[in-house]
Amino acid sequence: MSRFRQLLPGLAVALVVSVVAFVVHERVDVISPHVVSVAFGMLGATFGRVEDVFRPGLRFSAKRVLRAGIVLLGFRLSLGELSELGPRSLVAVVVVVVATFFGTQWLAKRLGLSRSLGLLMATGYSICGASAIAAVEPFADADEEEVAYAIALVTLCGTLAIVVLPALGALLGLPDGEFGGWVGASVHDVGQVVAAASTHGAAALSVAVIVKLTRVAMLAPLLAFVAVSTRRRKGEHATDGAARPPILPLFIVLFLAAVVVRTTGVLPDAWLPHIKDAETILLGMGLVGLGSNVDLRKLRAVGGTPLVLGLASWALVAVVSLAAVKLSSL
Repeated sequence: MSRFRQLLPGLAVALVVSVVAFVVHERVDVISPHVVSVAFGMLGATFGRVEDVFRPGLRFSAKRVLRAGIVLLGFRLSLGELSELGPRSLVAVVVVVVATFFGTQWLAKRLGLSRSLGLLMATGYSICGASAIAAVEPFADADEEEVAYAIALVTLCGTLAIVVLPALGALLGLPDGEFGGWVGASVHDVGQVVAAASTHGAAALSVAVIVKLTRVAMLAPLLAFVAVSTRRRKGEHATDGAARPPILPLFIVLFLAAVVVRTTGVLPDAWLPHIKDAETILLGMGLVGLGSNVDLRKLRAVGGTPLVLGLASWALVAVVSLAAVKLSSL
């Protein structure tokens, strides 16, 4: 009971902020609730003062609650729906994810940035933005400022994409289906995908959502790859008997289990909107917790080079995904 009492104040703050972000999104759907949640946390840490009584609950939100939200994200994915893309389109999505993931890390190395920041941004840009960054953070050995910078940049670029991609799509004369595929393959947050694709109608939106959810499904195999690489790297320097990180964290195993449950159809369709709302609230609570550890004034110490990486990675995923859409007739 004493442990729960320690957590309660911070959990309550995270819940209230996440619910506010959810309501804002319901009123103005182009505003991502995840963006609002992490922004509230960062602004509170920067311009206010996070009292000690709130810190245990906020830390718990940033770790355990956020991972619970990622588990619920799995219920959005049905393998049957993803198979509608066809083999060529599935290969195209995999190529986009792999090229963005490794290309961003290569760019980070060339720019002299840390491996941890490169890994965070590579995962965020290639999969699903802030949620993916939070999922890979345990493997990255990153400090709080690097996590904040990665989330801020992927959020900035995703928000810009809502305006930039529709304009470019019209300029290039892309058919609705191709435009939807391009948006789904290149924009990070699901809400941002919906906002950008809906400008070209229902057909574009339908394709965009399926492609985007296929990218989200890549989260588990990508984290498995990162985990194996991390085990190998740490194993080379570990002392005998030292513990190594698991190949797949428990929350990713549960994420995959959620995908299986959704695919089997045993879950009533009437439950899905409520699960989606719970996922949004839990992810929001986690991002409030992450943001509450970040004083934006300290980001100056990181410098402007990560911004160059963020914009370059955004350009990379946009160009590669457009080429993939054209070549695969997505």
